[in-house]
Amino acid sequence: MAAEAQPGAAPLEIDDDAVRNERAVTGRIFLTWTQQTRRTLLERKRQPRSFATTSLAPSVLDYKFVHGRRFHAYKEGAYVMPNDDDEQDRLDLAHLMNVKAIGNKLYLAPLDAARVQRILDLGTGTGIWAIEMGEEFPGAEVLGNDLIMLTSISSSRVPPNVKFEVDDVEAEWTHSEKFDFVFCRYMSAGIWKWPEFVKRVFGGVAPGGWAEFQDYDMRYFSEDGSLTEKHHTKKWIDTLLGAAAKVGREPIPGVKLREWAEEAGFENVTEKVFRMPIGPWAKNPDLKQVGHINLVQVLQGLEAFSLRLFCDVEGWDEAEVTVLLANVRKELQSGAFHAQIKLHVVYGQKPGTAA
Repeated sequence: MAAEAQPGAAPLEIDDDAVRNERAVTGRIFLTWTQQTRRTLLERKRQPRSFATTSLAPSVLDYKFVHGRRFHAYKEGAYVMPNDDDEQDRLDLAHLMNVKAIGNKLYLAPLDAARVQRILDLGTGTGIWAIEMGEEFPGAEVLGNDLIMLTSISSSRVPPNVKFEVDDVEAEWTHSEKFDFVFCRYMSAGIWKWPEFVKRVFGGVAPGGWAEFQDYDMRYFSEDGSLTEKHHTKKWIDTLLGAAAKVGREPIPGVKLREWAEEAGFENVTEKVFRMPIGPWAKNPDLKQVGHINLVQVLQGLEAFSLRLFCDVEGWDEAEVTVLLANVRKELQSGAFHAQIKLHVVYGQKPGTAA
C-alpha cells in the first residue's frame, strides 16, 4: 500500500538487516536493483502497441552537447536537463517509482471514465504516462505535450488514440477544445512562473473536468537524524536546489501546489503527500521497493541533475563537480543515512457541469 504522509505520522520503520547487508555488499546489491528495475520497465515497454507518428520541425531535433551530455537547442536554456538516452531511461524509472509511490496508480483524481474524452499530459517526457493512459482510456484522445521531443517517442509503439506535440507549456495555449483531464508531473526546476502556469491549466480544463499535479519537495531529510550537514549528499542537494532557484526555476513546487490550485479557481482541491525513501532501508515492503527505484534513478541522474547548474550557475569546475558526485554516489550506495523526499499530489475540479 502507498504510504501517505499524514500530519503527525510516526517515522518510517527502518529495516536494520537491509541496511547492514547494503553496506556489506553494496556493489552486488546495487547491480541487482538495477537489473530488477530495468527488467520490470522493459516488460512494460514490450507490450504490443500500434504506431502513431508525429511531424516535427527540424529545429525541434537540433541538439547541442554540454559537459558531455546532449541537450535540446530548441528554446535553449528553458530546460536544464539533458535529453539523451541515459536521461530517457532515468525518466522511465522515475515514472515507475511515482506510480508505485501512490499505490500503483497513474493518477488519483476521481475521474468519471464515461465522461473523459480528452486528456492532456503536460511535460510528457518519454511519453510513457500518456501511452499507459491511452491504454486505460481507449475511447479518449490523449495528447502528450513537451518543450522537447525525446527521441524515443517518435519510434515507440503507442495506441492509436495517443498523439504528441512539441510546445512550451508556459506559452499561450492554442488548443481549440478544452480537456476533461489535465495532468502535470515532475516539473521541478522546469517552470518559470508557477501561479500563471496553473491558471493556464485551469483555463484549459473543461467545466466539471479535473487537473492533477504531482511534484516534489526535493529537500532531503532523515527522520532519525542520520543525514547531517557533514554529508556530501546534503551539500550536493542544497547546492543543487539553490542553483535552480537562482535561475528562476522553483525547485520544490510540491509544497505550494495546493495554494496555486486554489488561487487559480479549482474547487474540491485535495492534497495527498507521500514519503519516498532514497534506498531500500524502509521496513515497509512497498516503500522498500520505491526506495530501490529511487536510489537507482538518483544515481543514474547525478550528472544530469548537477553539471549544468553547478558549472554554469554556481561557477564550479567540472572536475570539482565530478569529485563531489563521486562522494555522493559512495554515500548513497553505502546506506550511510536514511534519507527521503516527499511527493505532493494535488488535484482539483473546474466549476461547472461536464458536457
